[in-house]
Amino acid sequence: MKIFVDTAKIEEIRKVKEWGILDGVTTNPTLLSQTGKPWKEAALEILNEVPDLPVSLEVLATDFEGMVKEAKELAKMGDNVVIKIPFTVDGIKAVQALAAEQIPTNVTLVFSPMQALIAAKAGATFVSPFVGRIDDISYDGISVLEEIIQIYAAYGFETEVIAASIRHVDHVRKCALLGVDIATIPFKVIEQMFKHPLTDIGLAKFLEDAKKANISIL
Repeated sequence: MKIFVDTAKIEEIRKVKEWGILDGVTTNPTLLSQTGKPWKEAALEILNEVPDLPVSLEVLATDFEGMVKEAKELAKMGDNVVIKIPFTVDGIKAVQALAAEQIPTNVTLVFSPMQALIAAKAGATFVSPFVGRIDDISYDGISVLEEIIQIYAAYGFETEVIAASIRHVDHVRKCALLGVDIATIPFKVIEQMFKHPLTDIGLAKFLEDAKKANISIL
């Protein structure tokens, strides 16, 4: 499973990159606004930090013509730009147009298998089902994700599934068990993935015993 970090904060991206587990970055207007920098400056900083990894940048237009125009401007910012398009009728039309020009897309705000099916048929590079937000309306986001994966496998779609709106480590565990292509994860949740109380207890015990035995490697 590829791990994308869902953030626009350059310091968080750098940390995950240093840990050696970063496969891409997803952003949205909300995340970019939280950097305290002009959006374009923040976006370019990310693109330059990870030039070989996909970075999702979202259009703001809601009409077909506007989406395509904005997408082409965003694509000029770097070879690793992926255009994030909301799932709407105009959005799907834009995905088709961009696919014809080989501009990669990430269809966002997907909440059902049927939406994911349409996005794949339109030629989306990625599709992002929002697991946590589906849970928020008292439905099972992981079940929706599982159905999308099954449908894509049944028909051989090349669209990669990005599990989005990840809220906690158990979401990540369940996504990995399903065999999802990618999970885009908030930085704080990635940090939590490293932690286990038994690891801390075990390490403390090893160090204590080494000290008692006067063991030194160097």
